Amino acid sequence: MFTGRYEHTIDSKGRVSLPSKFREIVSSSYKEDRLIITSFVDPCLIAYPLAEWRIIEEKVRALPRFDPKVMQFKRVFVSGATECAIDKNGRVLIPPVLRQFAGLEREVIWAGVTDTIEIWSKSNWEQMFDASRGQVADLGGALGDLGL
Repeated sequence: MFTGRYEHTIDSKGRVSLPSKFREIVSSSYKEDRLIITSFVDPCLIAYPLAEWRIIEEKVRALPRFDPKVMQFKRVFVSGATECAIDKNGRVLIPPVLRQFAGLEREVIWAGVTDTIEIWSKSNWEQMFDASRGQVADLGGALGDLGL
């Protein structure tokens, strides 16, 4: 399980170090040396170990092919997915189009969120986190409804 937040710096070529804790999980639990990285709604990226991405692919494949909402989801979420290798130095090269979407310029936050990892620009992370902290009371009620 991916947990924790880590701050790293992205270089001019778009390479950023995957936190060592996350590298260890990807290599030992998933036996992988790559991630699938995509975008969705929030101004961040979502990184999946290949095995977790395959689960998403199977679920998407089972959805009604001609449903307009499914088509829209595929266009936004699936079409942006890119396989990104983890190099021998533990770095991931994030493609320019994904860096641009998430506003990744220098300071990057890696956030473990159970079976995936989010990649945020530090400024976007701080804005989202501050806004979320202001809604903690509402979140508590929602989590109670979910049985947590």
